Order: sequence, then C-alpha cells, then structure tokens
Amino acid sequence: MRLGPGQPHPMGATWDGQGINFAVYSANADKIELCLFTPDGREETARLEMPERSGPVWHGYLDGAGPGTVYGYRAHGLYEPTLGHRFNPHKLLLDPYARELTGRWAYNDTLLAYDAHAPQQDLAMDTRDSAPYVAKAVVPIPDIPTDPIDT
Repeated sequence: MRLGPGQPHPMGATWDGQGINFAVYSANADKIELCLFTPDGREETARLEMPERSGPVWHGYLDGAGPGTVYGYRAHGLYEPTLGHRFNPHKLLLDPYARELTGRWAYNDTLLAYDAHAPQQDLAMDTRDSAPYVAKAVVPIPDIPTDPIDT
C-alpha cells in the first residue's frame, strides 16, 4: 500500500469514487504520517508517509480506498516546548477536517505530549502511543446532490 501525491485541496479526506485524497495543514511539521485502522478503530494497520507538501498543506492519494476508511495522523517535527513546538509522533492526531468519527476519547495520561511523571514534566517527551485512547476519523460517503422535484 502506497500513497500517491494527491492534491492540496479540498482539506480533509475526500473520496472521489476511485480512492481517497487526504490533505492536512501543518506549517512546521517535518513529516506527516497517515495512520489507517481497522473499521472499529482498535488496531493500526498501516502507517504511510504523506508524499507531498504544497506550502503548509501535506497531501496524498490512496488509490482503491473508500468510504468507511478509519484514519488519523502523526506529526513529526521539533519537540522544543520552550520554543512553542510540541511535535510528538507517538500521539495520534484527529483530522481537524473530519466529518465523521468512530470510537471515543478516554482520559489517560498517554494523551499528553509530555511525560507527566518526569522531573522536567512538560519538557520531557512522552513516547507512549495515544491511539488506544482517542477517537479516529472516518471517511464519509459524500453527499450526492439531488435534482429538485417538480411539483
């Protein structure tokens, strides 16, 4: 399974009848990974690097995928809280453009980007995976325009 280049617009996950275009904004990430999950969202089945970046928009196209695909993102970059950067690829991110979700949020300290038990607290990166505790995005069936009914 491989992501093709895709398009920077529209934002979010868009099914075109043959595959899904994924586009997400991050001006400061070094890399974005698309994470695919089983339909119930419990098991990660693939982690694919977004192959293209147009300005601050990362994008990729997954040929053959369709509605119902469950996904999230992982962002790589600088973890330097004193400079305002907290990129942590161990934390699954919800697509901010998602229109449908599966699963639920369950509080656990693995949701924090930092290690709450470390002496440095928010300056120490937490490397535990947060995916089991977060909802995931689902690619929706697109709205199909209908013709108005003449009466």
